[in-house]
Amino acid sequence: MSNYQAPLRDMRFVIHELVESGPICALPGYADCDAGLIDAVLEEAARFAGDVLSPLNPVGDRDGARWLAGTDGKGEVRTAAGFADAYTQFAEGGWMALPCPPDYGGQGLPRLLAVAVSEMWKSANLSFSHVITLTHGAIEALLIAGSDALRATWLPRLVSGEWTGTMNITEPQAGSDLAAIACRAVPQADGSYRISGQKIFITYGDHDMAANIAHLVLARTPDAPAGVKGLSLFLVPKFILDENGNPGAHNDVYCTSIEHKLGVHGSPTTTLVHGDHGGSTGYLIGQLGRGLEIMFVMMNSARLSVGTEGLGVAQRAWQLASEYAKDRVQGTDVSQKSGERVAIVRHPDVRRLLMTQRSHTEAIRALAYTIAALQDIAHQSPDAAARDAAHRRVELLTPVLKGWSTESAVELTSMAIQIFGGMGFVEETGISQYMRDARITPIYEGTTAIQAADLAGRKIARDGGQVLVGLIQEMRADRNRLAGPNNPQLQAIAAHLGESLDHLETATGALLEKMNRQPAAGLLVAEPYLKLLATVVGGWLMGKAARLASQAIEGGSSDPFYRHKLASARFYADHLLPRSAGLVVTVQADNSTLLGLEDEAF
Repeated sequence: MSNYQAPLRDMRFVIHELVESGPICALPGYADCDAGLIDAVLEEAARFAGDVLSPLNPVGDRDGARWLAGTDGKGEVRTAAGFADAYTQFAEGGWMALPCPPDYGGQGLPRLLAVAVSEMWKSANLSFSHVITLTHGAIEALLIAGSDALRATWLPRLVSGEWTGTMNITEPQAGSDLAAIACRAVPQADGSYRISGQKIFITYGDHDMAANIAHLVLARTPDAPAGVKGLSLFLVPKFILDENGNPGAHNDVYCTSIEHKLGVHGSPTTTLVHGDHGGSTGYLIGQLGRGLEIMFVMMNSARLSVGTEGLGVAQRAWQLASEYAKDRVQGTDVSQKSGERVAIVRHPDVRRLLMTQRSHTEAIRALAYTIAALQDIAHQSPDAAARDAAHRRVELLTPVLKGWSTESAVELTSMAIQIFGGMGFVEETGISQYMRDARITPIYEGTTAIQAADLAGRKIARDGGQVLVGLIQEMRADRNRLAGPNNPQLQAIAAHLGESLDHLETATGALLEKMNRQPAAGLLVAEPYLKLLATVVGGWLMGKAARLASQAIEGGSSDPFYRHKLASARFYADHLLPRSAGLVVTVQADNSTLLGLEDEAF
């Protein structure tokens, strides 16, 4: 199996031409950023991903992380061979610091660049990338709500990658229902808290890659009210810091086991027990009772990151399937009568599968990078109205990316296995790892159903779809620009996009009616609605890409990339956008019979 090769040409196209890096680099705080710097960073990240992380991906899958039992349940985790050394190189290379603020040692580069670099980590080695995602989430939570003392102590070493971070949310009885969290935090005379309880499914909750771990733990104090309003957030270090700020005594938080999983074997998913040996020391982040609000910062960051995971895994699976299809000789070319045996890439259905993967993945990339650019505007723009509009659109599109990208990754990695045929079903070729790894992505950081409920309830029904209406108006305006030039390719794309926008508007009206009349009826079709919205947004962005590609070709460019991009966009319009016709029927359907069935019917 070849090592991962980053799709730098498409990344640059989306960053510089589709999303337009110029205005992003011109935002306050990004004075040192320009197209040349972006390209240089992408080149170096691609080298690290391909040369260092990609060779470790099958190692992590085969060997996995290991739990070593200690005395009194004080176990510890060892990562797969090579992971710790790769992480040292990663931290020393300054990669953790790339999107972080300079005040704490970060490089302060745009999120638009950071998401492209993140895609590379996830394509090359999804299991390895998890430690990056969780650490960035901890950094964001501390930036928003940490005290000056916690920031000064912890942020420089998290930003540098010397230490890593986790989210400690889930408990055996509290998965999606966070109101059931029972972990306790008892105040101490010195201002700290004594933490006790069990947390499960904690990614990189213990490992041998960094000198310390900052666990961000949701817990409730003795006098806290029931429900989510009683939850507070605490920083619980793996090692208590000594008087010089260095890791000292082991805190009373230990890994008692790791999970044996379908995929992402190289990423340790741990059970952590706090306080079984005298009490675990923790420090309050923010205000009492406001823990869930802060944790949602980490969760939203993680949801966008998981959306990029779906993109990364789908991209790598397509890359391997494309290589295999060009090498595997089987059968003859039906378009010729010579009888000459050909590589399977010449077979019509293999071409359909490959282009489905390619166009779908390119649409997801366009959406992920668009959201990242909107985040830059929401955080850095000097215009308050622009910041607010960008923030609202990020909120609308975050569940769309997370839900669509991850569900698509499962579908697209399955297609890759199909191209390998029987060899795809055996571990020898390595392609099966990508489907196994992809399967967790629609589950963690909020299942697809949770993303759909968030989209339908909080992002659309709450304001009557006002933000969405603005997006639809923009998409219609761009559709009309496609239809204007005397270009048959663009006009065909515009025709499909116009029909799908009609479907989206009809479905939105149906969803709003159901959410207002009977929320259960709306939630029943929320996931199909999410897929409909995502499919149309993907078609809109691919249409914009097609217009740019056509302009480049008409301007005399001989770069074959533009011809391939135009073909990809046309395929998306012909083969993927028409899915909206079926989805709108589903969203409109009367499901009263289903909702009224007794439980025994299921």
